[in-house]
Amino acid sequence: MRKLMSVGAGLLLSASMMSSAMAAEITMWTMEEQPDRMAKQQQIADKFKAATGHTVNIVAVTEKDIATRATAAFAAGDLPDILNHTVQHLLPFAEAGMLDAGAATEVIDDLGPNTFAAGPLNMAMSEGEIVSVPTDGWTQLVVYRSDLFEAAGLNPPKSFADIEAAIAALHNPPSMYGFVAATKIDETYMMQLIEHISLAAGYSPVNADGSVNEDTEALKNVLSFYKTIADASPDGDLYWKQSRELYLGGQAAMIIWSPSLLDELGGLRDSAPVTINDDPTSKELAQDTGFVTVFAGPGNDAGAAYADVRYLGITADADTAVASDFVKFVVSGGYGEWLSMAPEGKFPVRKGKFGGNKDYEKLWASLDVGVDRKEPLANIYPQKVIDDIVAGLSVGDRWGVADGQLATASKMVNARIMSQVIRKYIDGEISLEDAAAEIVAKHKAL
Repeated sequence: MRKLMSVGAGLLLSASMMSSAMAAEITMWTMEEQPDRMAKQQQIADKFKAATGHTVNIVAVTEKDIATRATAAFAAGDLPDILNHTVQHLLPFAEAGMLDAGAATEVIDDLGPNTFAAGPLNMAMSEGEIVSVPTDGWTQLVVYRSDLFEAAGLNPPKSFADIEAAIAALHNPPSMYGFVAATKIDETYMMQLIEHISLAAGYSPVNADGSVNEDTEALKNVLSFYKTIADASPDGDLYWKQSRELYLGGQAAMIIWSPSLLDELGGLRDSAPVTINDDPTSKELAQDTGFVTVFAGPGNDAGAAYADVRYLGITADADTAVASDFVKFVVSGGYGEWLSMAPEGKFPVRKGKFGGNKDYEKLWASLDVGVDRKEPLANIYPQKVIDDIVAGLSVGDRWGVADGQLATASKMVNARIMSQVIRKYIDGEISLEDAAAEIVAKHKAL
């Protein structure tokens, strides 16, 4: 479609938009398909229509089906105007020609690149353009018992060495496990931990040219460290469920988890109660918990953070001008509703209305979280904790992002080769050297 000039962000609700020659109707496919989230998105669409006269049809598409359906629609020349998608889809969609990178770049330029966290923008960069507009994200957290760390004179777990020292001091099963690591190989959770730890160690399985990384030194650091945290965990096939239960029950000194744990630590979810005392609504555990977003492994002193980001892509078949204006509206006038769909898992990737402004971060901290009871995160955690958690998005990373090899890295993630081989290694079935060699060989065979 011929690219049309969209209005600037500051004019989004101006008379020029209200007086457009003809009201348009566009469609957005969204992965946020839960009924309450659909209602929030409809509120945004209604506000946009009231301001502009344009109608946005919100269509729910299950996350696991988004790539298949988008590919089929593209082949038929029938893509929606806007695609809500994950970071894994960025480059595959862009390289296939599904996304209008020029339109997305113009949206970011209009809103101000300095109003966004750098990490999500870097992830979306390809050949000098932003291929899709980030809306929200989260950074994986090293969650730890700050009260126990302080009592033992331990440093916060900001490095492999810090974590190993804390395990040595605090591991006392079954009353207290030094760590609860994932060991169930068919769960996505285990690959999330592996990728996070690999980033911290400066290891990626894919090279800048798309070939498999055959340098096993950093890889062996990852494997050795994973065995350390697995050895400090209970026996069995462990995934997110056990790590959450043991931490909420006061039986784990450290876990790695997504920020969806934030409301549960505050006693706001009956299906995941705090059980360290007789009060499942207690905020005591939240007050005794610390969070680390960036931690470092050997040879990578800067460390890394693992981030998951969601985007709105303006498609090749879009009514470009209207789709661009709606995307701008989502991260401005409609941003409160968007983030309120799940504030504990939707950190604001846009900080404020202009460079240095943090109005959207403040708005996010004021939004209610929880399921059975609701409170703003600002009521549960100190401002510094909130600031530190959100700051992780600015440096959030994934395998292959910096080198434009996210698509190749995603194939390696989905194959779960590292999960399978690491499980054999921690179970003592193969040696460290053999484990590293097998991972490289199997990645090359993909």
